[in-house]
Amino acid sequence: MKIALMHYSSPPIVGGVESVLAHHARLMCGAGHTVAIFAGRGKTFDPGIPVHILPLLDSRHPDVLKVKADLDRGVCPPAFNRLCECILQEIYGALDGFDVLIAHNIASLHKNLALTAALHTAYTRPGFPRLVLWHHDLAWTTPRYRREMHDGYPWDLLRADWQGAVHVVISEQRRHELQSLIHIPADSIRVVPNGVDLKAFYKLEPQTIFIMKKLKLLEGDPLMLLPVRLTPRKNIELALHVLVELRKIFPNAMLLVTGPEGPHNPANAAYKQKLLQLRDSLNLQGAVHFMAEISPEFLPDTVIADFFRLSDGLLFPSLEEGFGIPVIEAAFSNIPVFCTDIPVLRELGGEDVTYFKSKADPASIAGQIGVRLQQEATLRWARRAKRLYTWDSIYTHQIGSLLQEVTA
Repeated sequence: MKIALMHYSSPPIVGGVESVLAHHARLMCGAGHTVAIFAGRGKTFDPGIPVHILPLLDSRHPDVLKVKADLDRGVCPPAFNRLCECILQEIYGALDGFDVLIAHNIASLHKNLALTAALHTAYTRPGFPRLVLWHHDLAWTTPRYRREMHDGYPWDLLRADWQGAVHVVISEQRRHELQSLIHIPADSIRVVPNGVDLKAFYKLEPQTIFIMKKLKLLEGDPLMLLPVRLTPRKNIELALHVLVELRKIFPNAMLLVTGPEGPHNPANAAYKQKLLQLRDSLNLQGAVHFMAEISPEFLPDTVIADFFRLSDGLLFPSLEEGFGIPVIEAAFSNIPVFCTDIPVLRELGGEDVTYFKSKADPASIAGQIGVRLQQEATLRWARRAKRLYTWDSIYTHQIGSLLQEVTA
């Protein structure tokens, strides 16, 4: 699919919409689409995403600013129509051959009303790309813009239903505002939120990103971490039985066991097979991941640190420990600790971690985990944000399907 994105300016110009534009473009390109950006200012920021500069799209172009000064006073000058015609001819030629045009804020803000009017004229003509109007801000409902809005053309284009176009907003609040403004059914307006680039925010290692995608770790809710070697004293069987019970509370709960086989005891290879068989007998395929199945080596400390940041809790059921570094690493990662009540771990965690007996009923341990994860608002919000508000998740669950529907 050939997709054009349009806004007044493009990265590296700094701005909220410009940032969203860049994320959208990279996600679409990564999904195999041909993507180009059309803007009045900016330059190519990614070798796979050309940025085409059409100066009259810029909200700060001198001709646009001169016309806007009159429009803000409620006067539509003769220069407005001439400017519209120039923009119309530019976008016609530029967009030839594209399947979809996603126009950001152009049909909702008055920063370049000549561009708005030109697009409104162009989008219904034969051969023009399917139009998606992506609304971040609404001039007619924003108090600071109210004095610059006037009844009639061209201001009314910002509160009109562009029939045949697809309307997208970034929040339920914006959907309510747009529905009230243009009087179309609320369910005809798509809500696609903005997100966070988890890889950049956490500065994730390339190996972490590969594993995260391969194992679909962001689908874990919660994702519990067990950063230990595969040796019997780590009591990993208990973690698997706990996960069975935890999935009765959280159906998408997941466990990641990061270590390889213990290096000194040949019996550890048999222990690994025992764990894999137990996982399968408990029907936990896809829910319990042993990194030892992917690599026989220890993961780098940087990757383990990434897993701590990605996880929602540390599950640490060891029968014995000389110290307990993962309990400290969990503290540095601001995730809750659920561990066996053995002296060294109590010495480390004091009253700030959740303990259970090594032979406790797995259902009771799962209950302890569930209570804490459900009661602490920060933990609840963190889990929800990682599921719903990463750019990869937003593209997978919303933007990708939107593009398919638009061109169907």
